[in-house]
Amino acid sequence: MELIEAEFSERIIGCGIKVHRALGLGFLEKVYEEAMAIELTKAGLRFERQKTVVLLYDGKPVGEHRLDLLVDARVVVELKACKAIEDIHLATTRSYLKATVLPLALIMNFAKPTLEIRRIVLSH
Repeated sequence: MELIEAEFSERIIGCGIKVHRALGLGFLEKVYEEAMAIELTKAGLRFERQKTVVLLYDGKPVGEHRLDLLVDARVVVELKACKAIEDIHLATTRSYLKATVLPLALIMNFAKPTLEIRRIVLSH
């Protein structure tokens, strides 16, 4: 089975690994977001931070999501600093994909000895 955006997502994951190796665990998500912004820039990847996405119902706005990172308008990246990636994180990230109509998100949890990464794929 071929992975969606395999090469591109590996570049993003590489940035996360560099951040995790340098900072380790124990910081707030905002710290990791700042460091990821530096690494993504160094890697030549375009991104938006805290991107607001409007949620529509029947063509009318009913709320909004705020994405941690949207890389090259192709991949949603959610940053976590928690005990474990839980079902609620997966469900929330799936809703981000539905709202953006994008197929791929990466959840990165920096609060583990090894960077925890989950790929979320939304098939349309």
